[in-house]
Amino acid sequence: MSATAYWIIGFIILFVLGSIMGLRVSPREKALGQMRDRARKMGLHPRLMPAPAWIHHTTPSGREGGMVAFYSILLPDARLPLMQARVKEQKLHVQTGNTQFDGQSLDLKGIYALEMQANCAGLYWNEESDLHGEQLEKMKNTLMSFAQQA
Repeated sequence: MSATAYWIIGFIILFVLGSIMGLRVSPREKALGQMRDRARKMGLHPRLMPAPAWIHHTTPSGREGGMVAFYSILLPDARLPLMQARVKEQKLHVQTGNTQFDGQSLDLKGIYALEMQANCAGLYWNEESDLHGEQLEKMKNTLMSFAQQA
């Protein structure tokens, strides 16, 4: 075989290996998937949704909007009043609805906002702030607590 044939075989092998390496799931995406699965098993409902305008979420590129994680609990028998509150400096600032939670402290990392309506209470948050899901249980307890107080 000539040297050209070896070069061609080498390029083909590199191309195939490169394609295989490109199919691997990144560790960050794998951790997010595992955290979302754990949240589902705990009774939380994780969703990735367009950021509502009232939370004033900005993307890493600096533009308004983008996608944001919304983790919620469903309370079948509850009749919660509408309440939307942004989190600034670990404190709730009610934008719409019931003002009883205005100024209440929220000791969770990466939370953008809290929303309650009808039979659902949920948190908009930055999943990157807790990739291992260490605060999932605390999030669920916080949501239950707010729902009971409403």
